[in-house]
Amino acid sequence: MNKRTYAGIPEKYTRIDDAKVVLIPVPYDGTSTWQKGADKGPEAFLHASENMELYDIETRSEPYKKGVYLAPAITENSSPEKMVETVYKTTKNYIRQDKFVTIFGGEHSVSIGTIRAFNECFGELTVVQIDAHADLRPEYEGSACNHACALHEASKTTNLIQVGIRSMDSSELDHMDENQVYFGHEIINDDEWMTDAVHQMTENVFITIDLDAFDPSILPSTGTPEPGGLLWYETLEFLQKIFKKKNVVGFDIVELCPDETEKSSDFLAAKLYYKMLAYKFKYTGKQDDDEDED
Repeated sequence: MNKRTYAGIPEKYTRIDDAKVVLIPVPYDGTSTWQKGADKGPEAFLHASENMELYDIETRSEPYKKGVYLAPAITENSSPEKMVETVYKTTKNYIRQDKFVTIFGGEHSVSIGTIRAFNECFGELTVVQIDAHADLRPEYEGSACNHACALHEASKTTNLIQVGIRSMDSSELDHMDENQVYFGHEIINDDEWMTDAVHQMTENVFITIDLDAFDPSILPSTGTPEPGGLLWYETLEFLQKIFKKKNVVGFDIVELCPDETEKSSDFLAAKLYYKMLAYKFKYTGKQDDDEDED
């Protein structure tokens, strides 16, 4: 029996020695406070990926041919702190092997470990958070590794840019740089927000996408859906600008909470991941191109 591969791709594209991409599943849902099920997100994402066409029309490419190694899932769940530490160590290990490291959660607390690893490996890192929630609490329910704290550490140690935010607690204002926040209700009427956000980024960029950033009309299967979210093509336009102008060093996607009766969310997550690979390989080395499109 053949081993499972990302998107069912041939095994020759999945060997760790040759693959340019590492995909780490983290099926963790230890701190979510409303709808449970994000621990089932990686499996739903992988299953949807197996049913996806692998030719990307927009970039006229087949990103999987760069090689995607599906790493063993991180299953540490004895505590949020131990999960974060395991994610951090595993992510850093693959970065040091000169891989383009990607992570699929799980709830957003997994990003504490991924961002910590990338921040130690890449200088002057910008973290672009695409999310409905600010996630800036220093601590929540007795832990600094709660999903509500996912970006607090990044707000202190990296150049954090937040996009799509439309839900937060007033206490999070103390940890927020509002000059680098693109609130959902503001970007709807701002034609320049994407260009402005890219200009605020340093050269090295890590992207963390909480799927509740999307409007529930196109992605309802998430633990904490919020109205007024981003749509598909505007999100791709923003991501494309980042990949074209900056050195995206890695990314994670989190908070898919699959529903047995609703599969479009799983497929959107699968397509989003593959699109980001397509942009990475299309624009690597082209960041200095003419900026006329801006």
